[in-house]
Amino acid sequence: MTEQTIAHKQKQLTKQVAAFAQPDTKNSLTQLFNTFIPFFGLWFLAYFSLDVSYLLTLGITVIAAGFLTRIFIIFHDCCHLSFFKQKRHNHILGFLTGVLTLFPFLQWQHSHSIHHATSSNLDKRGTGDIWLLTVNEYKAAPLRTKIAYRLYRNPFIMFILGPIYVFLITNRFNKKGARRKERVNTYLTNLAIAALAAGCCLIFGWQSFLLVQGPIFLISGSIGVWLFYVQHTFEDSYFEADENWSYVQAAVEGSSFYKL
Repeated sequence: MTEQTIAHKQKQLTKQVAAFAQPDTKNSLTQLFNTFIPFFGLWFLAYFSLDVSYLLTLGITVIAAGFLTRIFIIFHDCCHLSFFKQKRHNHILGFLTGVLTLFPFLQWQHSHSIHHATSSNLDKRGTGDIWLLTVNEYKAAPLRTKIAYRLYRNPFIMFILGPIYVFLITNRFNKKGARRKERVNTYLTNLAIAALAAGCCLIFGWQSFLLVQGPIFLISGSIGVWLFYVQHTFEDSYFEADENWSYVQAAVEGSSFYKL
């Protein structure tokens, strides 16, 4: 594809999405109400259902996990500064939703921005993406790398153990070279998560808290990783070396349109 063709496509794409490029405060507030109220309502319903049947509790937590996934989507939009018009409002809501989803706002905002700037670029892999090897790279890799790669992409590890490792462990630490504001934001997020968990344990009891929040966390974590996985990992997805890589093609041809 020539540079002229790419420029023309980019111009067309910009025109097509222009109507959706600005935040709508009314829609944003509506999404807050129809996401947070059902989530907390289902959480309390799951808690009270513990006295009836834990199977009923599990059924409720499945639905609640869907709403927690939606809260993460709002968190994602705040990271792009696209949920509200004012940057400050995005940062405040991003921090709060980050506490609920166990993601430090500024840290993830930084790595996710790098991901968008390098997505589908074979020479700039490794930040905010899922480990991917080309066929030739896999064939040339030593046995230990092949085993590690197969284990990494095993469904149980990727969708069960993976979210536990990333959300509970790696998200609690700053990345190497993180800026001061980013480091402080991670510390504050960790403190807020600890305070929220401790408060819930005091109010509801630690057993009840784990019986409700545990399944919600595991299910929503698996959904989240799955959505990120299918976003770029599909047949005929776009991948190119740096010299041939196009931001527009990566955005359009390297991302799936997932009909739920």
